[in-house]
Amino acid sequence: MGIVAGLDSSTESTRIVVCDAETGTVLRQGYAPHPTTGPEGDPQAWLVSLGEAAAGGLLEGVQAIGVSAQQHGLLVLDAGGVLVRPAMLGNDRRVQAAAADLTDALGGRAAWAEAVGSVPQAGQAVAKLRWLARNEPESATRAAALMQPHDWLVWQLLGRPVRRTTDRGAASSTGYWSAATGSWRPDLVELALGRQAALPDVLHPAEPAGHTPEGLLISAGTGETMAAAFGLGVGPGDAVISLGASGSVFAVHHEALVDPTGTITSFADATGRHLPVVHTLNAVRVLRGTAEILGTDLNGLSELALRSTPGAYGLVLLPYLEGERTPHLPHTAGTLAGLRRESMKPEHLARAAFEGMLCGLTDALDVLRGRGVDVRRVFLLGAAAELPAVQAVAPALFGAQVVVPQAADYAALGAARQAAWALGVQQGVLSHLEPPRWPAAASQVFEPGEDLAVGQAVRQQYVTVREQTHPGAFQGGA
Repeated sequence: MGIVAGLDSSTESTRIVVCDAETGTVLRQGYAPHPTTGPEGDPQAWLVSLGEAAAGGLLEGVQAIGVSAQQHGLLVLDAGGVLVRPAMLGNDRRVQAAAADLTDALGGRAAWAEAVGSVPQAGQAVAKLRWLARNEPESATRAAALMQPHDWLVWQLLGRPVRRTTDRGAASSTGYWSAATGSWRPDLVELALGRQAALPDVLHPAEPAGHTPEGLLISAGTGETMAAAFGLGVGPGDAVISLGASGSVFAVHHEALVDPTGTITSFADATGRHLPVVHTLNAVRVLRGTAEILGTDLNGLSELALRSTPGAYGLVLLPYLEGERTPHLPHTAGTLAGLRRESMKPEHLARAAFEGMLCGLTDALDVLRGRGVDVRRVFLLGAAAELPAVQAVAPALFGAQVVVPQAADYAALGAARQAAWALGVQQGVLSHLEPPRWPAAASQVFEPGEDLAVGQAVRQQYVTVREQTHPGAFQGGA
């Protein structure tokens, strides 16, 4: 089919992969950092970074480009297409009060879940609009059009045409597009901003956004989460657990899930399916905190944990160090239970930290299973997924095969795969219903095997402590 490129403009950098469109083989790569920013950023810096990453003829021979970018950013344009203010980014903590205010304005969490499949969070564009209306009324009055980072980058690559576009994946993270109905909710924009604003056209996954003045095809693009899932090649039966300081669990599903409690956020993916997501506030921060107590690092903590045995001699850590979203316990703290003389050893505390973190993520996974999501295989992402203790404990607790992909720029690869799809459709060699079949990511695979019963006993020990400590806080969590 030819040569395609995928670029991922994250909060930290621009990464570009150039691939063979038919096989997915990576031919060359580029990288450039972004300037360090706080909750606001200059989108022009993203373009400079893109140019630096593509230097040296990196894109020579490329026929199509896909764009992935950081989610939860908001760019507000005036009637002439000029930015009203710097971009508001996903880590903007100023917006938390506005999100809570907006939740109440529509009638609570259930009303929002029914409307768009999510409850306003500080990261979402809809909450940023409410903050803008309350704190920068002059900017809000000038707002004529709304975009996200990937939308804006695509628009710039195309030469700023009259038509602005996005995709269903990125749209689903705004808080004013419904994955269930596949449509914008302009009434929610008005509720947040106090007025209407133009929204981009939402493209089909294989539909191109257009062509550059030089004739280069630009695909629809998408958000980083959706692009990474596409780059990994996950499909029905797969879940992805991301181990950052906090955690997220998402799975590929055939329909949007409406959750009146707001625990599930109903995203759309980059293929036409759905990505229901459940977040936890506590993941690797639990391991780091325990490592600090024991005077070691994550690798040392892993070695300690493997000297213990499943169940950590009855020691159970409820890992709610920052409060928790799943279950909804925003003001609680962590709990260490089961202290006995024989359990008061460093290796047992280390083991309890790994088991507690992974049981908390299993709670999130079980929210999805409880809604009929099929989970036969779990992909573990993040540096902590390489820790031997995680790999030893996770399969039996999750009750599924665990896949740890080797490190790669999966969001950029997903963007490249999308570009190959759009190019193949244009050339008449691919269907708009079926993306190109690229090889699966190189991975390590771990099976629960004979440890499954032991893992389930550890899980039950955790659930018992959780229910005794926070009775009824987790509905259907085990």
